[in-house]
Amino acid sequence: MTVKERIQNTEKKFLSPYASLSENTLGRDYPEDECELRTPYQRDRDRIIHCKSFRRLKHKTQVFLSPEGDHYRTRLTHTLEVAQIARTIARSLLLNEDLTEAISLGHDLGHTPFGHAGERVLNDLYPGGFRHYEQSVRIVEKLEKNGKGLNLTKEVRDGILCHTKGREAITLEGRIVRLADRIAYINHDIDDAQRAGVLSESDIPEEIISVLGKRRSERIDTLVHSVVENSSGGTIKMDKNIKFAFDKLQDFMYEFVYLNPCAKSEEKKVPNLIGALYAYLSKPDNLPEDMRIIAEQDGVNRAACDYIAGMTDHFAIQLFQNIYVPKSWNF
Repeated sequence: MTVKERIQNTEKKFLSPYASLSENTLGRDYPEDECELRTPYQRDRDRIIHCKSFRRLKHKTQVFLSPEGDHYRTRLTHTLEVAQIARTIARSLLLNEDLTEAISLGHDLGHTPFGHAGERVLNDLYPGGFRHYEQSVRIVEKLEKNGKGLNLTKEVRDGILCHTKGREAITLEGRIVRLADRIAYINHDIDDAQRAGVLSESDIPEEIISVLGKRRSERIDTLVHSVVENSSGGTIKMDKNIKFAFDKLQDFMYEFVYLNPCAKSEEKKVPNLIGALYAYLSKPDNLPEDMRIIAEQDGVNRAACDYIAGMTDHFAIQLFQNIYVPKSWNF
């Protein structure tokens, strides 16, 4: 018996009847030899962690654009917090932790530079529209590994696609990630907003604090416990009173942080920057060599969109300066 087979036997013996067993995966688009040490979902997790798009998340905005401080979240630290919360829920419900982790780690690979501000601009510019969750799937199916993609299992790709809007994921593990994503970003965005002086703990309405808790760790604990205690029979859900307070907290964050003119003052520069890059890169000769192949296959606008979406904040700014900002003349 291989190590992988031993793990899969353990899954069958100890996981919930509603769990997604790795031996029953819907498979990959391109068949591969099995690994003797890792299940298919473990291999997917490892492929995501080692891909270039995952590494670039460390320099992509979460909420505050290029903040001056070591402790603000980036898209990478957000991803790790989602994975931690999702794994805790999956473990508590005896669901497949490896599948949950793989979906969590891959869910935001397609996010643009400058966070949702960048996403909105590309959505306006690209004729087909742009949604980061669809881009995340495009990355793992086509753009990574020089056009080969990561060849992930269908369950992981489905969970990535369904992590934020639209239909629910086909697996309970994917549905956990959707909830864990909200739990993570709302609470860590409060923490970052407090660090930035945009928000104080006393600003959060008492009706929310009295239900969820005053501190970030208390709120996350309340929300996770609620999911674990109220999910059963193949359904992932919270207690209705806690969900109501959680929804109220999200509304509060939109009013006081996500749409706050002080917190978002730099975002008004994003449309011009990304718009200028898109105009320049929409000419095939201005694209890097690997993106020209995408242009030939899917059109130059798609290639420009893919290239910009993959940029970090720093790279987008640097490229804009190289193209449009005059340099000093050196004798």
